[in-house]
Amino acid sequence: MTKSTFLFLTVLCLLLNETVLGQVHSSAQIDSLVRKSMSIAPNAGIAIAVVKDNKIVHLKGYGVTSAKIKKAVDENTLFAIASNSKAFTTTALAILVDEGKLNWTDKVVDYIPEFKMYDPYLTENFNIQDLLTHRSGLGLGAGDLIFFPDGSDFTMKDVLNSFQYQKPVSAFRTKYDYDNLLYVVAGEVIARVSGMGWAEFVKTKIMTPIGMNRSAAIYQRITDKSNVALPHAVENGKLKQLETYTKNDGSLAAAGGIYSSVNDLSQWLFLNLNQGKYGSSLKNQLITKENHAELWKPHTNIDFTVEPETPYKTHFEAYGLGWFLSDKNGHVVVEHTGGLPGMLSRTILIPELNLGIVVLTNTDPGGYSYHTIAQEIMDAYLGVEKNDWVSIAEKRLKKNQNESDSVTTAVWETVAKAPKNSIDPSDYIGTYKDNWFGTIEILLNNGKLWFKSLRSPKLNGEMFFYQANTFAIKWEYTDMPCDAFAMFNLDENGKAQGIKMKGISPNIDFSFDFHDLDLKRIEK
Repeated sequence: MTKSTFLFLTVLCLLLNETVLGQVHSSAQIDSLVRKSMSIAPNAGIAIAVVKDNKIVHLKGYGVTSAKIKKAVDENTLFAIASNSKAFTTTALAILVDEGKLNWTDKVVDYIPEFKMYDPYLTENFNIQDLLTHRSGLGLGAGDLIFFPDGSDFTMKDVLNSFQYQKPVSAFRTKYDYDNLLYVVAGEVIARVSGMGWAEFVKTKIMTPIGMNRSAAIYQRITDKSNVALPHAVENGKLKQLETYTKNDGSLAAAGGIYSSVNDLSQWLFLNLNQGKYGSSLKNQLITKENHAELWKPHTNIDFTVEPETPYKTHFEAYGLGWFLSDKNGHVVVEHTGGLPGMLSRTILIPELNLGIVVLTNTDPGGYSYHTIAQEIMDAYLGVEKNDWVSIAEKRLKKNQNESDSVTTAVWETVAKAPKNSIDPSDYIGTYKDNWFGTIEILLNNGKLWFKSLRSPKLNGEMFFYQANTFAIKWEYTDMPCDAFAMFNLDENGKAQGIKMKGISPNIDFSFDFHDLDLKRIEK
């Protein structure tokens, strides 16, 4: 082969590769991808931003903000971004570090003296980064029942009081287990150090400077609600509009409170791809390059393999400060997802490609479109073998649904066959207390055995005898599937002394951590 022939073929291959990729992640192809995703499962609305080389290459909304109102989603529609808020919390802390007001390894008790973990050593040594890296030793979603479902009266004081009563599942700083409540504590650190609440700090110090003009740190701060996506679930194959998740005092916000649009989030993508710089000429610096690098440094190992599988050839997965980190096809990928009832989101950044992707949805699960659409766009830029992630998600969705249906159906069939009047309700009626969750009552409600949480009123529902000393609870709250078992401990006279709980469905959201409760009977 001559040198000129070799050069010609090389250029031709590059052009062909560019053409193929361009077809996959062009705006027209993204439109087609969204149509396909919305065809496999009910989905109210989707919004997408793709930025590349400091330019917006795709910015668009699809579907509707509300199944009832039918207002079209556009690039300025506000969605709850849920746990994608965590990176804003870590960026806020980075600002304070840059200002010399705290250090990453400062002890939490230096700023919040009443902070107390389940072990005295941890209480004294737990530092700022430990709040952010999911390595506390507590289990997945420990304590989330304080905030799920919403409508509870738990405060920051209750959150700070809760950790001492939680039981660890691993040694401190040895294992990854995702948590939310410690990010809530991080928000309180920001408030105490800066003198302004987390929501005000994020709006004033991050959103306003970089041009996220419509965004709000919490739902209550949205001044114009005319273009806000409302949450939806899928029930019997149809969209069901839900009430917007709110926590009145905004105390969960540092873990997942932000509302934003793809238009505003494109500025967030630019900020991160430019290592903390922003503005048309990138002359402004929100956080230093060094502290931005700290956010993207692997702090907690999630997985590692020396024999990576195709198509991504991923060797490592880790958690930084508010970001998931991995390598895919030779590139470091920085990403996060977010989920609240009826709201799902995903952010992806590939620094070496100067690429950013955001997908926001207002339907759960909505065919997992928040995940699959972002995945297919990312794959195109990575140049990996194309996978039909939308179809894969459709199969996974059906598999999970069938699994959940088979388990829950079997439980309620057992309930239906259980002998009537086989228990004496008076053996179970009473008041019970968990040290971090508070008081619940088992009572008769119109002749039916009933579970009532005094601090989280949506956890309220009828109890059905299942078998042995176990009851199945059907909650009045139905925004997320979270029916639960209540397993009673009886004394020698058959009188209930305590309750253990767990979710019925194998696919129950981890934030319904009923299994962490240890309810003990108390005297009235």
